[in-house]
Amino acid sequence: MTLPDTYTAYPNRREGYDHDLYDWSNMHERKPVHWPAGRVAVWFCVSLEWFPIQPGGPFTAPGHMVTPYPDYRHYTARDYGNRVGVWRFLEAFEKAQVKASFATNAAVAERYPALTQAIQAGGHEIIAHSTDMNGTIDASLGKEAESALIADAMTRIETATGTRPTGWLSIARQQSFDTLDILKDQGLTYCCDWVNDELPYRFTNGLIDLPLNHELSDRQIIAVQQQSADSWAQGMRDAFDWLSKEAADTGAGRMLPIHLTPYIMGLPYRIDALETLIADFVQREAAWIAPGCDIVSAWQSQQ
Repeated sequence: MTLPDTYTAYPNRREGYDHDLYDWSNMHERKPVHWPAGRVAVWFCVSLEWFPIQPGGPFTAPGHMVTPYPDYRHYTARDYGNRVGVWRFLEAFEKAQVKASFATNAAVAERYPALTQAIQAGGHEIIAHSTDMNGTIDASLGKEAESALIADAMTRIETATGTRPTGWLSIARQQSFDTLDILKDQGLTYCCDWVNDELPYRFTNGLIDLPLNHELSDRQIIAVQQQSADSWAQGMRDAFDWLSKEAADTGAGRMLPIHLTPYIMGLPYRIDALETLIADFVQREAAWIAPGCDIVSAWQSQQ
């Protein structure tokens, strides 16, 4: 089959992705970023999820129910994270005197007021994480329905916590072609869905992306790859060591996002690996441990 002469004449073909959503660039060609302390910004981001016992939405969210209704085994395992596991996270952060981000479903903010109060009392950040784990987004949803979904999540979280989030994490990091503009219209400063970088960058509409790489999550390493908690923690140390050396060699700051799930890492035989890792990073001169909003603010001040 012979290709038509116009095949290589795609009008949007250019360096990087073929779109105008942001200005593409290599990280090593950008103006160096310098953090308030250290060379590597370490960002702990915890997902607080409520899974309806019946899956719904355009697609099934990662971690959703598996066996036929009523799937009590997986439903209660997820509930364990919000009843038990996340409190161990809060204790670990308090012990080390570090601040984290909590990506929170609106349903969690409403159902667990004592939890969100403890998060806020600890000085942690709440990021909007849709309505619940059926509140998924893709292009089939339609702009009107997606706008209503995001607005509903933002309003409910603000009502339940008294604070309107500045950051957004979509379920499964999934967006439609309309999501960026909808998030901007809702007054959000940044999202965490695009994982194609290791530093913040700005979309052309003004929204900022704070990349939350799924490869560094406990779900991916422990639940999917079936590695141990100690292996996960060692992977985080290896990543930090590499980034720290790279930052020292280039004179430019780097970022290490660590995505945590309470019903996975909050189990009693895994939590020590997290506590030990946090304590290790606190002792490292090259580490600046901060919530997402502070990392974004530090980056913005240098642009």
